[in-house]
Amino acid sequence: MSLRPGDPVIPSNQHFRSDSLGMRGAVLAASFMLVMSAAAAAETPEWLLEGSLGIGMPTLANPAGLRSALWERGVKFQLNYIGEVQGNASGGLARGVRAGGRLELVIDADLEKGAGWTGGALHVNAYQIHGTGLSRYNIGNLMPVSNIEALPSTRLYEAWFEQKLLDGKIGVKVGQIGADTEFVTSNYAGLFMNGTFGWPTLNASDLPSGGSAYPLATPGVRLGLYPTDNVTVLLGLFNGDPAGPGLGDPQNRNRAGLNFRVTDPAFMIGEAQYKYGDPKDPAGLSGVVKVGAWGHLGRFGDGRVGTDGLSLANQLSNGVAVSHRGNQGIYGVVDQQIYRLADDPTKGIGVFARVSGAPGDRNLVDFYADAGINFTGLVPGRPDDAFGAAVAYTRIGRSFVGYDRDLAALSGAPSRSSEAMLEVTYSAQIVPGWTVQPNFQYIVRPSGGVVDPQDPFGTRVLKNAAVLGLRTTLKY
Repeated sequence: MSLRPGDPVIPSNQHFRSDSLGMRGAVLAASFMLVMSAAAAAETPEWLLEGSLGIGMPTLANPAGLRSALWERGVKFQLNYIGEVQGNASGGLARGVRAGGRLELVIDADLEKGAGWTGGALHVNAYQIHGTGLSRYNIGNLMPVSNIEALPSTRLYEAWFEQKLLDGKIGVKVGQIGADTEFVTSNYAGLFMNGTFGWPTLNASDLPSGGSAYPLATPGVRLGLYPTDNVTVLLGLFNGDPAGPGLGDPQNRNRAGLNFRVTDPAFMIGEAQYKYGDPKDPAGLSGVVKVGAWGHLGRFGDGRVGTDGLSLANQLSNGVAVSHRGNQGIYGVVDQQIYRLADDPTKGIGVFARVSGAPGDRNLVDFYADAGINFTGLVPGRPDDAFGAAVAYTRIGRSFVGYDRDLAALSGAPSRSSEAMLEVTYSAQIVPGWTVQPNFQYIVRPSGGVVDPQDPFGTRVLKNAAVLGLRTTLKY
């Protein structure tokens, strides 16, 4: 009887020889990989998202014809799972190993296909987050070592409606929106696991509750203008605090993502993008330049000076910080391909850089920069693998540094300055839709050089941390 994918590896006849068993396992593995490769080479059906695990598993991809039937009504769904283990080998708050994961459900509806509504679309995604975060409990740094780290919860993230007008030249999105999905993004930075390569630490540290970014989205409106294939302008107006004011962790104040706050001072952001080069043209190198600015209409406390004019570090101070009206920041992003493969111009070597700034009197972080390099499709026999290295730098705002220096003059405590990090990672595709990603990160001066809470004298800062991790990602 010939072998088929899915046949049991262990036969019912226990007298089967071990060398035959090994041969059978090898044949099974080879057959499985051939089936997966052939399926991956086939054209992806419209009802299945690109890169789905279902590409190599046609039986599971469309159970009982559910996916194709939903697509007849304009609906697609996707399940994604990320699981990881990370360990702090040295430095930070404490050595240790943490495990966590995130299951995501994504539903997209094309209202033109399903209901005849020209240019209309709906999007919903929700998370089930579990496990514990290494940065929160073992490192104490500003740039979280995992971009899925969050308190355990089941929460709605985005739920919005978008209307395209003038043949797609204009798009208006309304609903609960994550600003981090469209603004300040870099395609090349998406390879890396550290959270700062998504929503930069300057935004996460300076905006109330971290801003409208994972794991907290907020009601808002986004206007997209697409006058040409090369130019995009995005304008966003959001509720300025996705969790609302209060004590404790913002994720606890908006536990399920259902607060839908609309009365907090507004957060506004605008971004202009210019794309150049055809990513499929082997004769040229493609890239994109983005520039943007944001503003917040709320009030923000000074990091150093109290309303009585004394330093907040002074024991005679009333402890009430000077209040500043509003907040703002600027940023720039560059993605640039520097080498491409002749047989696949979408792969090769790419670099990215981002830089942003904000006022130093009212913001914990007043300057941020990151940069990195990616290599895709360059490993012989592994066309879908990618690896790269990236660095990031976060500078503590001048008022907060001044407060530390005032405190140091009184007690000898150290002063914060900046946090930096290095990440090296490799993403290996097992089959289409399944990757395994080992990762190394080195954190310099966690939280800018804060005092180690285990030091009874309050003079020793947290030591640099070395983090090893392993992530697996499944897209169905």
